[in-house]
Amino acid sequence: QVRLAESGGGSVQAGGSLRLSCAVHEITYSTYSMGWFRQAPGKEREGVAVLRSGGNRFYADSVKGRFTISLDTDRTTLYLQMNSLKAEDTAMYYCAAREGWAYLVLRDSSYNTWGQGTQVTVSS
Repeated sequence: QVRLAESGGGSVQAGGSLRLSCAVHEITYSTYSMGWFRQAPGKEREGVAVLRSGGNRFYADSVKGRFTISLDTDRTTLYLQMNSLKAEDTAMYYCAAREGWAYLVLRDSSYNTWGQGTQVTVSS
């Protein structure tokens, strides 16, 4: 059974950077979709960035050019490099995974495995 565990959250000033990590345990899927989602207080969870097997990457418009998703070569750690952070990036960040390619890649209902989340707070 796939298990996910996020780390790397914290507090940073606007304009700063953080790198989130998601330890991926026991993934054996030949095709997969893995990604990062976030949920701010009082808001719905939203997709931030997704990576599919084969290399395709998808980003929310709000983070394009600032965030980069990557996966190490042995598929044990998923990363989210976040640069030029803004106050509106403040949220709990979750990593998620599923077998196969998600059709609606940035929709949280497309994923069935989730981590516990890591908090990111950006002060302006």
